[in-house]
Amino acid sequence: MEAAPISSRSIISPTPSYSSTPLFSLRHESCRINLKLQSKHFSVHASSNSDSVVTLLDYGAGNVRSVRNAIRFLGYDTKDVQKPEDIVNANRLIFPGVGAFAPAMNVLNLSGMAEALCTYIESDRPFLGICLGLQLLFESSEENGPVKGLGLIPGVVGRFDSSNGLRVPHIGWNAVKVPKDSGILDDIGGNHVYFVHSYRAVPSEANKEWISSTCNYGEDFIASIKRGNVHAVQFHPEKSGYAGLSVLRRFLDSPNSYSAKKSTQGKASKLAKRVIACLDVRTNDKGDLVVTKGDQYDVREHTKENEVRNLGKPVELARQYYKDGADEVSFLNITGFRDFPLGDLPMLKVLRYTSENVFVPLTVGGGIRDFTDGNGRHYSSLEVASEYFRSGADKISIGSDAVYAAEAYLRTGVKTGNSSLEQISQVYGNQAVVVSIDPRRVYLMDPDDVEFKAIKVTKPGPLGEGYAWYQCTVNGGREGRPIGAYELAKAVEDLGAGEILLNCIDCDGQGLGFDIDLIKLISDAVTIPVIASSGAGTVEHFSEVFKKTSASAALAAGIFHRREVSIQSVKEHLLEEHIEVRMGGVVH
Repeated sequence: MEAAPISSRSIISPTPSYSSTPLFSLRHESCRINLKLQSKHFSVHASSNSDSVVTLLDYGAGNVRSVRNAIRFLGYDTKDVQKPEDIVNANRLIFPGVGAFAPAMNVLNLSGMAEALCTYIESDRPFLGICLGLQLLFESSEENGPVKGLGLIPGVVGRFDSSNGLRVPHIGWNAVKVPKDSGILDDIGGNHVYFVHSYRAVPSEANKEWISSTCNYGEDFIASIKRGNVHAVQFHPEKSGYAGLSVLRRFLDSPNSYSAKKSTQGKASKLAKRVIACLDVRTNDKGDLVVTKGDQYDVREHTKENEVRNLGKPVELARQYYKDGADEVSFLNITGFRDFPLGDLPMLKVLRYTSENVFVPLTVGGGIRDFTDGNGRHYSSLEVASEYFRSGADKISIGSDAVYAAEAYLRTGVKTGNSSLEQISQVYGNQAVVVSIDPRRVYLMDPDDVEFKAIKVTKPGPLGEGYAWYQCTVNGGREGRPIGAYELAKAVEDLGAGEILLNCIDCDGQGLGFDIDLIKLISDAVTIPVIASSGAGTVEHFSEVFKKTSASAALAAGIFHRREVSIQSVKEHLLEEHIEVRMGGVVH
């Protein structure tokens, strides 16, 4: 889905000399013109609302619910911006920008919000931009561009360079370099915070006075800015556990309320490997939504009743895993919204309730596709995904629909822009889209026996076969497709996937370790992050997959649900093996 064209007002005038530029003088042309006329348009003053109310600029893209929940968790109420005047009259303004640069600027321009933002910031009022809310402050972005930004900060937002092997998007928990006396950032020095983005702004002589912290991912980039009462961060405080909540608290509270507090220094130094808890969710035979776990995708007990295996309630388990230190929580609705995706209200409620108290990323998958309901109304996959995001999801996972899209792309060589993968990544950014691959190992005597990528396997097959290819499946592993995992991974990266969740039907539920051959094959083939899944049974399996492959994260389900292995023990083991992980507790 192409973004609507940017308004003709989106023009930056010739750049002035930065050395003599006063505070906020470099700005979007529409802001420059309209600020001269603001007496006609806006009267800038503090709202008469209580100090406990925070104004939230939600322009309709991405998961803003999590920011709202974090603010409420800290004891504040939120008020949504309905018109430009709500911005300039706010006591505190938070702009949690999520998605792609061009659609966001288009909304801001057409609604008059761009002018109002500049008016508000010109007045040096308390402002916190998050992720895209930071990037939009710069002159322009290369994302689907160039596209003009608000022009408040010198610099161009460019894409990370993946040509040297860097995995893009930058997804995960990374360390931030914070100077002393850094105000709202005082509690995050040495701790990991959560990033998810493909584009970044880099430090320069022109913008150095704005920079309040940096992060390294292949190069140093701007992690946060500060000038006066204006703050913005590239990371997501609402998804960064205790450290992130401290940033929000310090922004919301009076400076006097935290000046005497000591900051806690951690030992974070670089991007951490992620440990993800996965919850396979489905309705049991009684109609209750439960967490289950399959044995090679079979989720029913081998008993006379043949009931669905019940391992707990999804919201309660998700909250526990957050407290245990999970870096992300992934929900997979394995009934897949088979008949009516938007009619699965219990799953949407699970997301809403979970996001109230779980401040790490939430991924959800199952049934994200185009569909037509019983009344003949057509719903696009983008509408389905949008409902997920509004309910609290940070990323969505696409399975079968991505396989069909990849097959069509490889057959024709044409990106139609109509697939769920393309539509969602175009609007929300590829960092919001995970493709779940469910392959089955097919052994071969000769790698030339198939047209797909085959590899020499570490353990020979049952008949002594030394090679295998990995056949992709759909519909919960029930149907094999004429495409290999290697070919699928390469295709979905081209179509806009930002991350791959790599399962293996043969290893699922066996507890014998991840399929190292498969994970190495795929993680070496793509430049986007790969999550290893299926087969974890011991803490050693996690260190093995991180040492032998380029996986960015490892996911487990059953061993966590049954308390056979704890998340904390996995992380302690990884630290002993000199593998960087995020440690630390949460706010109780």
